Amino acid sequence: MAAPLTRCPWARKPLDLEWGVPVHDDRLLLEFLILEGAQAGLSWSTILAKREGYRQAFARFDAARLARFDSRKMEALLTNPEIVRNRLKISSTVGNAKAFLEVQREFGSFDAFIWRFVQGQPKQNAWTAQEQVPARTQESDAMSKELLRRGFKFTGSTICYAFMQAVGMVNDHLVDCFRHRQLLHP
Repeated sequence: MAAPLTRCPWARKPLDLEWGVPVHDDRLLLEFLILEGAQAGLSWSTILAKREGYRQAFARFDAARLARFDSRKMEALLTNPEIVRNRLKISSTVGNAKAFLEVQREFGSFDAFIWRFVQGQPKQNAWTAQEQVPARTQESDAMSKELLRRGFKFTGSTICYAFMQAVGMVNDHLVDCFRHRQLLHP
């Protein structure tokens, strides 16, 4: 019988099979950016439990459709138990979709814009303990500053770093985790 795989202490299947894999699909990048912002002040497990609710409530993260949500639609979302019912987070989701579309127009894709913060390649870290993993970096500081300048909300540096981890811009799996080795050359 094979030995069990060593995972990061926080990891649960299937999340550890998705988390940290480089993402270059604009719709999925928007989904992760919005979910990271929604998570602010809450546990990640709360947001994961509501992920499908977010997909349903927010037009499967179709930026063009989401950007057209009006005040009546946003007001209705405040009664939806499948998402976090926070007026500022709902409003920022719609505003972020609009800003996202502007970035796509300027750069051709959000992917082309966002991956510039790591020069187009995942940053490979070599942490041996969870305590070593930073909450923010110079790259996440720069990303946050630029996103905020472009009108995005709920995109502080800590949120940006969590986004970078989730979409594989940085490999923050611990070195003894089986996923770290798999993501060295995605």
